Amino acid sequence: MSRDLAKTLSYLVIHLGIGFTVAYLFTGSLAIASGIALVEPLCNAVAYYFHEKAWNARMTPRKFLDILVHRHPMPGSAD
Repeated sequence: MSRDLAKTLSYLVIHLGIGFTVAYLFTGSLAIASGIALVEPLCNAVAYYFHEKAWNARMTPRKFLDILVHRHPMPGSAD
């Protein structure tokens, strides 16, 4: 196993453990805490994908915000 993969997997275990613990402390429910601990990293993975796409496109903060709120440029504008 490569070092990068081992680090990724160990961080995933830590992330899931912290997510589960915090959710359990807030809810007192094993089922809800388990669901949150599994769903939250998936949401972060999707967010990270789009974050990387924005960075790779050298997107300006304004253009990123326009995409995020689904705002289209006005006809005839410089954008």
